[in-house]
Amino acid sequence: MSDGKFITFEGGEGTGKSTQLRLLEKYLENVGISVVTTREPGGTPPGEDIRHLLVNGETNKWNPLTEVLLHYAARHEHITRVIEPTISSGKWVLCDRYTDSTLAYQGFAQHVDFKYITKLQKIVVGRFTPNLTIILDLPVEIGLKRAEERDTGGTRYERMGLKFHQTLRESFLKIADDNPERCVVFNANKPEILIEKEIINLVNKRFNLSNPME
Repeated sequence: MSDGKFITFEGGEGTGKSTQLRLLEKYLENVGISVVTTREPGGTPPGEDIRHLLVNGETNKWNPLTEVLLHYAARHEHITRVIEPTISSGKWVLCDRYTDSTLAYQGFAQHVDFKYITKLQKIVVGRFTPNLTIILDLPVEIGLKRAEERDTGGTRYERMGLKFHQTLRESFLKIADDNPERCVVFNANKPEILIEKEIINLVNKRFNLSNPME
């Protein structure tokens, strides 16, 4: 890869991923780094079509393995159309969810055999593993309350029940434990500005940027 970097944001519902992604985007642009922000599922026109299929409807709409296939179909479009060309051009990519979410949501929480997910990851993802994954951790009840307050009607995943979401939280923490060089967990149960400072300080240190944010 060139000097372009790939940072993903992960976590359960209502943890503030999208907010912190936007704040990091603003900071990086202020220090002269070209940034492209995107999300999964989605990030391309066909990917957004697949996203609509996945996040809307009844909670039992899809077989979990079908969900995995749909996620990786969208991801293939995302990598080839957005992630690969952006990083190759030297720009940074900030992505709201990526492969860890598939592992957590469909693997751990919906019991899809990990061997299928691993095979698809090898086929689709290749070398486009994030340089850094920021995992925002929050008690499930608080996260779901925040999600409800967005007043969007709730996605399929938001409506999947407390046990499902508790498994998600545990899954992201396990993923972080299994990948300590790539993943860093942040306590999301604190003021937004404090989380922002912690993330910016990490990114500065990890990628040898400017002085830490005071």
